[in-house]
Amino acid sequence: MRVVICPDKFAGTLTAGAVAAAIAGGWRGARPADDLDLRPLSDGGPGFVDVLDAALAGKRIPVATVDPLGRPVRGEVLVVGETAYVESADACGLHLLAPDERDPKVTSTYGLGALIAAAAAAGAEEIIVGLGGSATNDGGAGMLSALGAVPVDAAGQPLPRGGAALARCADIVGTLVIPPVRLAGATDVDNPLTGIFGASAMFGPQKGATREDVLALDAALERFGAVLSDGLPGCPADLAARPGAGAAGGLGAAILALGGDLRPGIALVRSLTGLDAAMDGADLVITGEGSVDVQSLHGKVVAGVAAAARDRGIPCVVLAGQSSTGQREAAAAGITDTYTLVDHYGGDLERAMAEPAAGLGALGARLARQWSRTAE
Repeated sequence: MRVVICPDKFAGTLTAGAVAAAIAGGWRGARPADDLDLRPLSDGGPGFVDVLDAALAGKRIPVATVDPLGRPVRGEVLVVGETAYVESADACGLHLLAPDERDPKVTSTYGLGALIAAAAAAGAEEIIVGLGGSATNDGGAGMLSALGAVPVDAAGQPLPRGGAALARCADIVGTLVIPPVRLAGATDVDNPLTGIFGASAMFGPQKGATREDVLALDAALERFGAVLSDGLPGCPADLAARPGAGAAGGLGAAILALGGDLRPGIALVRSLTGLDAAMDGADLVITGEGSVDVQSLHGKVVAGVAAAARDRGIPCVVLAGQSSTGQREAAAAGITDTYTLVDHYGGDLERAMAEPAAGLGALGARLARQWSRTAE
C-alpha cells in the first residue's frame, strides 16, 4: 500500500512531525513493506515555520523579541529565496502564557513586529505570516506600533498595549520602519474583525475574556478598525467586514490595513509541501489534530486534507486526541473514519494527553491491519 500521513500538531503534546512519525512507526511495525509518505502540515498556527522548513529547507534566522506580556522570548524567521515565513505564535502564542496570565485586554502583538522587521532586514521581498494560536485581541495594534505606525489617543499619546486600550484610539501616527514588501497572512479562519462572528466574540473566551470583556473588546476593535480605515493610506474602507480580518485576534485586519492579503493557510501549505502531488496515486490518507470539532471541518488541516482526498476518490482517516464531530458531518467533509486517543485509552483523557505517541503508534498499527485487508 501507498499511504500519505499528513497530520497537524496535537496542541500541547506533539508537533506535527512527531505525530506523523508516531503513526508511521506503528504502521511499519505491522506492515513494514508498505510505502509511507510523511508530510506534516500546519494551517498557519504553531508549527508553521517547522513544517515549511522541513519541506523547503530554507535558512532559519533567530530573532530576539517579546511575548504577549512584553517578556523576552526568541522567535525565528524562515527565509526561502526572496520569501520569508514568520509564525505569529512565536511572539503572540497562547502557549507562551500560563492559564492565569491570559487576558486579551492587555496582551499585545508587539513582538510580531520584531519578527517582521527581521524578515525585511534579511532582504525578503515577500513576508508571509502564519496566523493562529494567538493570546491577543489587539487588532494587530502592537505589531503596527513596533513597525512605526503608532496608535495614539486624542491627546496624541501612544496607547498602552492590549486590546482594551483601543477604545481610546484616535489616530495612527509615525512612519513604517520597514521597506515596501509584499505582505500576506496565512490563516485558517474567515471571521470578520467585529460582530457576533468577529475576533472578540468567537475567540476571546479561549484567551481569557469574560462576557463583559468580549463586549468591551469588540467595541474597541470597531473603533480601531474605523481609525485604520481613515488613517492608513490604502487601507480598505470596509476593513472590519473583510473575511479573515478577525484572524489571530485581528492581526488579519492589520495585514490588510498595510495593503497585504490573506490566504487560506492549509491551501498554501499544501502547495508548498507538495502534498497534492504526493496524494496522487495514494491508497489511503491519514491526517489529524489534537481536538477535532466543527471548526476542524472549516479551513483547518483536517478539512483541507479530507477535501483533497475526496477529490481524488481516496479514503481519508482522521486520528485525533478527541473528537466532537458527528459521523454525518465528518463524512460530508470527506472523512472516511475517525479514531481518537481518548477512545483508545478507554475514555481516559489524562492518559491520552500523557501518552499520545504510544497511542498514535498503536492506532497506526491498527489501521495498517484493517486497511491491508481492504486493499487485498
